[in-house]
Amino acid sequence: MNPVNYLYLAALLFTIGATGVLIRRNAIVLFMCIELMLNACNLAFVAFSRMHGNLDGQIIAFFTMVVAAAEVVVGLAIIVSLFRSRHSASVDDASLMKL
Repeated sequence: MNPVNYLYLAALLFTIGATGVLIRRNAIVLFMCIELMLNACNLAFVAFSRMHGNLDGQIIAFFTMVVAAAEVVVGLAIIVSLFRSRHSASVDDASLMKL
């Protein structure tokens, strides 16, 4: 397969994730869309790495996965605390927690 096809797939996945972030209001769906966007970036990094014949893109993709894993842990902890206090996982309710 041509590496350009992987870039088209990465652009499609990123677009789906960005659309989900802009449209949805549920915090769990929001985090899944952010993860989809990060995975699309990883796919683009690996495709560019393959096109240029070096491992730099794969190393960046690895570090992006580490950051994404840490983001999921912190994000889910925030969502659980929001759900326990408001009994809802809506992002609109999160602005009510400011004092």
